[in-house]
Amino acid sequence: MSQIERKLESLGIVLSNPPAPAGSYIPVCRSGNLLFVSGQIPMCNGKVEYTGRVSESNMEEAQKSARLCAINILAQIKKVTPLDEISRIVRLSGFVNAEPGFTRYPQVINAASDLLYEIFGEKGRHSRIAVGVAGLPFDSMTEIDAVVEA
Repeated sequence: MSQIERKLESLGIVLSNPPAPAGSYIPVCRSGNLLFVSGQIPMCNGKVEYTGRVSESNMEEAQKSARLCAINILAQIKKVTPLDEISRIVRLSGFVNAEPGFTRYPQVINAASDLLYEIFGEKGRHSRIAVGVAGLPFDSMTEIDAVVEA
């Protein structure tokens, strides 16, 4: 078992089979030492776990949604390269399916950023955007894509 897999196990995280693409794209594209991971939604075992628009009243669910997106990013990466080969999480782009007036997008996406830091330490620190949108695929609460160096 790799060091990263041990860390995931200690956090109670199991990487299941990642979701299949919902369109005409590939989940991970390698260019040199960079992996571009397509947007991941909070899907587990073929079901979107967190749906609807985010507001102050469901902030905790939204953070769980973002965390699951990060877990799915790792599951996608694991299909193409061992997780211990990740040398840096370079960038996340986080999208929040937000109610009008809700603007705490960074606090939602922090759940994904914090998890990656917890798993990878300094290699998990990254640049990021967090934006609100009027809708996401399958009415998911969040969607996150990533650029990773491996």
